[in-house]
Formats: sequence, C-alpha cells, structure tokens
Amino acid sequence: MEQLVELFTQLNTFDLIQVIFWGIAGGISFYFSIGNARVWTSIAIGFFLIFLGQAYAINPFTDYYRLAAFHYIIGTVAIMLITHGFLEYYVFCKTFEISGQKLFVYLATVAILTASGLFLYVNPAPGPNTIRNIKMIENAIWVFLSVMNLEIIRKIYDSIRDSTISKAFIAFAIVFLCIFLWKGSELYLQVFQWDKDWQDILAVMSDDSSDIDLYPLRVHFSEVVSRYAGLASGLSVGGTFIYLYRLLK
Repeated sequence: MEQLVELFTQLNTFDLIQVIFWGIAGGISFYFSIGNARVWTSIAIGFFLIFLGQAYAINPFTDYYRLAAFHYIIGTVAIMLITHGFLEYYVFCKTFEISGQKLFVYLATVAILTASGLFLYVNPAPGPNTIRNIKMIENAIWVFLSVMNLEIIRKIYDSIRDSTISKAFIAFAIVFLCIFLWKGSELYLQVFQWDKDWQDILAVMSDDSSDIDLYPLRVHFSEVVSRYAGLASGLSVGGTFIYLYRLLK
C-alpha cells in the first residue's frame, strides 16, 4: 500500500488524466466489442489494449523489465488491430461484407499476446537499452500507422458522409492527429538520443558524450509537444467513445 501511495504522489498529473481517459475509452470500446457488430470488434479491442498498454504509468511493477517490455508490445498490437479494424470498416462501407467471426478476433489477439509473453519469458530479461529499443519500435509503428489511419478515416467519412455516425470519424481523425504528434515527438527525441531513457542509460554508464545540451530549444519543444499531445489524445479518445456510446446506445 505504501508503494502505491508513493507511486501516485510521483505521477505527473497529465499522465494520470491521460490514463483515466484512455480507461474510459477502453471500457466503452470493450463494451462495443461485446455488444455491437463484428465490424467494430478489431477497433474496439485495439483501443481497449491501448489502455492496458498506457496503464504502465500507474503500474507499481514497472521496474520488472519483462513486464515493461510487454506493455510496449501490447501498444504495438493495439495499433495494428485498430488499423486492421478501420480497413475492415472501409471495406464494409464499400461492399457491406464482413469477413470472419468475432471469436476469431478475440482468439487471435490472445494468441499473439501469449506468444509475445512467452518470447519475453524464454529470452534473457531485457535491459534498459533493450526496453528503449522496443519502445522506439512501438513509437515508429504508431507514427506510420497513425498517418495510414488518417487516410483510411478520410475515405470512410467520404463513404458515410450522410450517416449520423459520420461525425464520430471526424473525432477519430482528431484522435489520430494528436497521437501522431504525441508519438512522433517521442520518436524524434529517441532517434537523436535526446530522450530521458537514453540520458538515464548514459548516466549509469558515466558517459557524457550526449549532445543534448547543444539543442535545448528543440528538446524542450519536443517534450512539450509530447506532453500536451499525449494529454489531448487521451481527452479526445475518451470524448470520442462517449459520443459513440450515445450514438450506438
């Protein structure tokens, strides 16, 4: 209990708000995956998994490297599921055909996550640098698939422009724009080795070769964009799913 209290006192308010709103979106999306059509299943499960991936911020066991790595893997699987779901929705808009069963999506997701967990278990425990590499891969996939999702959402909106649900896809576009800025700014810092994780690694190694002090404005700007875009993504995704719940209730 004392560990939990200490953890919450150290949490950034933005992180806590972000996790809460991703939790709202995750809860509603999980409801969608159970109570609505097959075409929503991949999208709903993906957003629910994002909440699980983001929950590492309030996880008292984040010092366990395998668990930390698994959080980032969950995030990667989540955006892949969401992208697949939007592609399915676009195909549905054009053909009114739905391929597969909801159960297959559930089982495939569980199988992928189980295989990922086993992969981490049978291999040596990842160190801080490996965790950072996994996080960088996750951010890169998020950035590129967010751009792809923006285009798919635009096409879906054009197809259902006159539908009552069309405005929800405008909201989804705002969500992915925020995510692109959030993950993109993090990836920018990681690529140039200006992120906090790399600085912590250098500190442990007593290595002062970083050039982060030469670009304070760029680093600060990227950190601010990451912080506020991350908050905006949480607020917007929570609001989007609340709006969807009212539309589809």
